[in-house]
Amino acid sequence: MSFSSNLEATLGFIESARAEAAKRRAEFNNINTYCMFIGYPRSGHSLIGSLLDAHPNMVIAHEVDALRCLSAGFGRGVIFSMLLQNSQEFTKEGRNWNGYTYNVPNQWHGHYQSLQVIGDKKGGRSSLQLLHRPELLELMQKTVGVPMRFVHVIRNPYDNITTFSKKHNLGMREAIESYFGMVQSVINIKQKVGDVVFDVRQEDFIDNPQSVLKSLCNFLGQDTTQHYLDDCTSIVFKQPNKS
Repeated sequence: MSFSSNLEATLGFIESARAEAAKRRAEFNNINTYCMFIGYPRSGHSLIGSLLDAHPNMVIAHEVDALRCLSAGFGRGVIFSMLLQNSQEFTKEGRNWNGYTYNVPNQWHGHYQSLQVIGDKKGGRSSLQLLHRPELLELMQKTVGVPMRFVHVIRNPYDNITTFSKKHNLGMREAIESYFGMVQSVINIKQKVGDVVFDVRQEDFIDNPQSVLKSLCNFLGQDTTQHYLDDCTSIVFKQPNKS
């Protein structure tokens, strides 16, 4: 769950997150990396985010919109609690999204062995917010208090723009302009943060998912087991969807 149009539900979620932050303060102090997705909607973020969330040492929320939480004035503990609660709730609901199921069998969705990496897979929305409010990047870095790593999922732009246009009922020109606004945001972010961005090309990932996923986990400071890689790749699409 993230911000809701239902005020009562949203306030209840925030109060729950504050209580959880106090309870898990020691665990949150063990986090050493914040993982932020950047890029474009309809690119494969949900799949990559769920695969990382299945790792025993990582929690990657499903679209909490952490930058919006940051703009609302929430601190580190509350944001981390929101991310954790979202992962747990998404798991309870079956990790179904837009007609796909992103549940990795036998792995760690909704809980963890040692929480070392936490993040949010809200890539497109985060990129647009940083395009218009670039100061949020520095504020996020200060708030999380640990090194940030960025995951940039790239899909064939023709398929990406077409799917984005259909999903959001946008004209093609509007979809194209929005897409290249996010491209510019990614360029700006890369110029600011340097080599802490991992590019995941969707087509390359589908061709060789274990190798790419292992490299991505290593980029985030985490080792992988063959069992984890096998379970993750069991849910990877056989080929990209050509919109």
